[in-house]
Amino acid sequence: MTQTKTPERGHSGPPKSRLKKPAAIGDGVQTELGCLPADWRVDRFDSVFDVQQGRQVSKGNRVGDNQRPFLRTKNVFWNRLELADLDEMHFSEADESRLALKPDDLLICEGGDIGRTAIWHGANSRCYYQNHLHRARIRDPKTADAQFVLFWLWYAFEFGRLYFGRGNVTTIPNLSQSKLRELPLAIPPLPEQRKIAGVLEVVQRAIEQQERLLQLTAELKMTLLHQLFTQGLRGEPQKQTEIGPVPESWEVVRLGEVCALSTGTTPATARADYYSGDVPFVKTTDIVNNRITKAQTYISDQAVIDYRLKLYPPGTVLMAMYGQGKTRGQVALLEISATTTQNAAAIQPSSEIDPGFLWQYFMSRYEHLRSAGALGHISHLNLGYLRDFPIVKPPLLVQGEIARILVTIDKKAMMTQSRKLRLQDLFRTLLHKLMTAQLRVYDLELPNLEPSS
Repeated sequence: MTQTKTPERGHSGPPKSRLKKPAAIGDGVQTELGCLPADWRVDRFDSVFDVQQGRQVSKGNRVGDNQRPFLRTKNVFWNRLELADLDEMHFSEADESRLALKPDDLLICEGGDIGRTAIWHGANSRCYYQNHLHRARIRDPKTADAQFVLFWLWYAFEFGRLYFGRGNVTTIPNLSQSKLRELPLAIPPLPEQRKIAGVLEVVQRAIEQQERLLQLTAELKMTLLHQLFTQGLRGEPQKQTEIGPVPESWEVVRLGEVCALSTGTTPATARADYYSGDVPFVKTTDIVNNRITKAQTYISDQAVIDYRLKLYPPGTVLMAMYGQGKTRGQVALLEISATTTQNAAAIQPSSEIDPGFLWQYFMSRYEHLRSAGALGHISHLNLGYLRDFPIVKPPLLVQGEIARILVTIDKKAMMTQSRKLRLQDLFRTLLHKLMTAQLRVYDLELPNLEPSS
């Protein structure tokens, strides 16, 4: 485990900055971080922060009766900590004293998404950290604001690429303690640091609010999917079926009885001319429980002819049949005419089935489609399995009503997602302009970030 360097003999304070003296240029000065305002300075990281790594995770270090929670890199995200899943190991009294966290300590990832940083706010007075995390503590609170420095690191690592190549890039990139210590930091006057951090925090809180709304909307939809497909809309008595309780007036039928099923083919990827055209081609990676209004990939008319590809009309439900992650079992509703791959099932409903209803129904059965119990010995979905798959069949008018109710929820989610993306764009723009002083915080006016009712 790397230890904090011992100060040189006779030196009691933080290491002196060894950065080059900036040269004056116009209203600013030229530094290794670019042209910055004259009242900003550039210091080495270890001139501003005391840096220390945590306790090594090993079988030996786990043995002992003083088990305490500790943070791993998986708990650290940009500007937030996930504390719901903390590991534990033995910490001696000396370890606890050395590794005690204080409010405003930065926790910086050594590997993985290197430089990823969060602030410790004191949620647990006896929580520590592993050796793949750097703890950075401000030496003098009159010189730097922890939240500003976090945003600076976010900009420098993720957007400005200022520190690219400073990690020990081997087969596993990492940010060693020595590399972290020598990183240059832009340090505006403290009041400006706090104002910059405050502006960016406002936008971050607005983004988090949209994320909470998205989560609540997703939970509401899951509740509605279960309720609508088991109880219906009329409050009528239920009957027990092979797929569970459904309203008495509904039927349970096999998918192949009411839909035509087929698959497409993937033209040879080595033929560049096959992928130079205007015919939409849907891959399984495009099928993410969504409506497809435009394609990500297009193929040529020649590819369609050579492979005898079928152009599926709007209203076709596409299902991904392969995939070990989340892909298998996800569905998309075509709103354009498109071809597809052999790894996707193209399900064309007859006049007895509302396409939007069927699409939503498959989303309610996603876990069932993916479960090992449902597939038995089958390693992936296939047309034979899907043709025999049971689905509910309410009266057509009821199908349409259910689809419209669920579309309302989907539109709410889309609006929230769109707002979140706009806020993320705003954050990136502000982060870049504020950290490069293209925009000074004193001149900044933010739009209203409160969600509309």
